[in-house]
Amino acid sequence: MTTPFTTPNADSTYELFRVAEFQLELARPLEALRTLEPIADEIADSASGQLLLARAYFHSAQLSRAEKSFRRVLELDPADHYARFALGRSLERQGRRDEAVGQYRLAVAMHDSPEYRERLDHACQ
Repeated sequence: MTTPFTTPNADSTYELFRVAEFQLELARPLEALRTLEPIADEIADSASGQLLLARAYFHSAQLSRAEKSFRRVLELDPADHYARFALGRSLERQGRRDEAVGQYRLAVAMHDSPEYRERLDHACQ
């Protein structure tokens, strides 16, 4: 039986990417990772692909992999403030608070959102 989060006929990179996005929205990060696996090489140099991969790793508590993918996003797109913030979250969850604070500060400097500032304030306590 086909459910809304499975698409056995999805064969293009774009279709698989969209399915993985949907799976992540449904809080199914491991399914998203399985969906992304066959296109991993194709999204290696894509900031949006790496960001989706990093989010799936983060939400499945694979924090070192999430860190690596968030860093890859920032190599590809240094202006991505969300990747900077999420990298900080990954570092903080790994107990690397000082490194996280640095990433939060950069994220706030790039895009001063209440969420970013709150996380920075919390990490600085």
